[in-house]
Amino acid sequence: MLNNAKWISYPVDTGFECPMLFKSFKAKGAVKRATLTISAHGCYYATLNGARIGDFIFAPGCTSLKRVQVQTYDITKMLSEDNEIEITLSKGWFKGRICWRGTQEFPNNNECVIAELAISYKDGSSELIVTDESWGAKKSPVRFSDFYDGEHFDANFVDESPVMAKVQDLPKDVLVPQQGEIIKEQEIISAFKIFKTPKGETVIDFAQNLTGYFEIFANAKKGDKISLSFAEVLDSEGNFYTENYRSAKAEFEYTCRDGYQSYKPRLAFWGYRYIRVNSFPGELSLDSIKAIVVHSNIKKTGALDSSSPLLNQLFKNIFWGQKGNFLDIPTDCPQRDERMGWTGDAQVFCRTASYNYDVEKFFEKWLTDLRLDQGKDGCVPSVIPQFWGDGWSGCGWGDASTICPWQIYLTYGNKDILKKQFNSMCAYLKYISSKSKNRYLWTGCDHYADWLGLDAPAGSYKGSSRDDFLASAFYLYSTSLVIKAGKVLGRSVAKYEALYEKILKAIRKKYKKYKTQTEHVIALHFGIAEDKSATAKALADMIVANGTRLQTGFLGTPYLLHALSSNGYSELAYDLLLQEAFPSWLYSVKQGATTIWEHWDGVNDKGEFWSKDMNSFNHYAYGAVADWVYGVACGIQTVEEFPGFERIVIAPVPTDKLDHLSASIMTRHGLVSSKWYHDNGKIRYEITTPSKTTVIIDGKEYNVEKGSYIF
Repeated sequence: MLNNAKWISYPVDTGFECPMLFKSFKAKGAVKRATLTISAHGCYYATLNGARIGDFIFAPGCTSLKRVQVQTYDITKMLSEDNEIEITLSKGWFKGRICWRGTQEFPNNNECVIAELAISYKDGSSELIVTDESWGAKKSPVRFSDFYDGEHFDANFVDESPVMAKVQDLPKDVLVPQQGEIIKEQEIISAFKIFKTPKGETVIDFAQNLTGYFEIFANAKKGDKISLSFAEVLDSEGNFYTENYRSAKAEFEYTCRDGYQSYKPRLAFWGYRYIRVNSFPGELSLDSIKAIVVHSNIKKTGALDSSSPLLNQLFKNIFWGQKGNFLDIPTDCPQRDERMGWTGDAQVFCRTASYNYDVEKFFEKWLTDLRLDQGKDGCVPSVIPQFWGDGWSGCGWGDASTICPWQIYLTYGNKDILKKQFNSMCAYLKYISSKSKNRYLWTGCDHYADWLGLDAPAGSYKGSSRDDFLASAFYLYSTSLVIKAGKVLGRSVAKYEALYEKILKAIRKKYKKYKTQTEHVIALHFGIAEDKSATAKALADMIVANGTRLQTGFLGTPYLLHALSSNGYSELAYDLLLQEAFPSWLYSVKQGATTIWEHWDGVNDKGEFWSKDMNSFNHYAYGAVADWVYGVACGIQTVEEFPGFERIVIAPVPTDKLDHLSASIMTRHGLVSSKWYHDNGKIRYEITTPSKTTVIIDGKEYNVEKGSYIF
């Protein structure tokens, strides 16, 4: 791949100024076809004769440093007789602040590009133009670029002293074909209003927390400045608030040329709802800035709707949270100095993610990086790609290595993903057994555990659920998934079946009682509780005694409603879903949220912030509740023996607390939808299925073929 091309860069490190590599050439005749094959260390923005090549934003994407994706563009219609190709580079995920690696070393080379332009002429001849020492190098008008800190662009800047590009002696075996979904511009959002804060600052509200950039429009004089800052929320007094961005400056600065002009940032993105306009030439209007939503090119496949406006807003927030954080990797948040592919967040949301959008390619690519960055001892780093630290697996985080492949298999029927990830899944179990002080329990290790659980002791981010119990429970659960995956692949899993029984026996022997809501939830959902009825009642009693409110964190919340509804407490599950007081899903909705919050009380009812250092207002993990709405409330369920919705079970669980509820998923076999609503004292069910389906209504089974049905 790119065998004739060489890696080239600007001769020296330009810091956060963006260098440009360029080449002028003439077409030798009438062109039949022309393609550009390209990749980079860093992110590239390529143009031919001033027009952007392709629509892949932040190409070549975010991967493990062990590989770099390659893209190919058809540029036939872009060629002229005289041509100039220019490629601007930023540090991006390669060497920017975002990829601080703790104890690891930065790559010793600068950001660089490798490319090959293949031209076929109509007379039968061909030409190959490749990156080599003949290319020029100069500094670009992008005077500063960093994912955390933003972008500065000078429309007047011209480097009058170009130099020759430097050839970098770098391996090509890291180059791989494009695997994941490309990142694209998806939507344009007009400004909702412009207002003055109590401090007198000019702020634009887009009425939606989003991820992306923007386009500015201005009539200006040369040297005029446009300066913008970004925020998700306002403080209790209505002022612009950025403390939760931590060290991320999240700025934009544009130096104008003469006349009317427009500009879109090229190599940076922001998470924001509000833009503070620090300076702007002329009159600022609602048309001066348009927000541009950017995310991986995932197709929407799911839909949720109810009779409750608050619940519908929650559904909307869940979809927006996914869009805002599925930017090539499943980030935890898109705004502060983090934006990492946290494994814990990804695994708790994976099922919901795969129903909301088609994320098969997205997760295949991310799980490949997980496999590549997994330690030789089986350790799964907490963030993938491994941009932070030296690698560490905690329960519920490292288990993304087993949970995500299995869920993608169930949703899409993709057996190949199990083949590719199976050794990784097994290696993770081996890692646990090597680190634990007890062969059949996972004990004596550090974990994030029930992160942000509301029963946390003072001064702790972790809930009060016991680390060793949760770790051992996830050890059991991941073992069960390895068994299932192995059977699908025709592998011998006898040793894992024996391991499962020994882990289960050890857990039941050591943990006779469960202390927290999350411990009860995990015991029920993972099949640990021997007396499920008593355990479910104890959980229900704890919830009711807490004012019908949850106390669960990252590990308990995704399974909470499932544990209740599977054990006779569906109405209590609905009570939690529809609870409006803190803590609840609808609390943030009533506070004006347009995405999912990291903390149940990111802002309390007094307008006070939970914290300054870790308080994202676009953090999708708690949106995992949507999988309960799809799979239990509306009853759309996969069948493990027939994955990908080849066969379906639809078993809705209605309530009198809503007039109607509906869900639909566009599966690989077609649309499946389930709707129920109250009609003259009865409940009417409207079901559409693309496959053979077992419909269960009030305990009675109906076996139906493809079609639409009313019960």
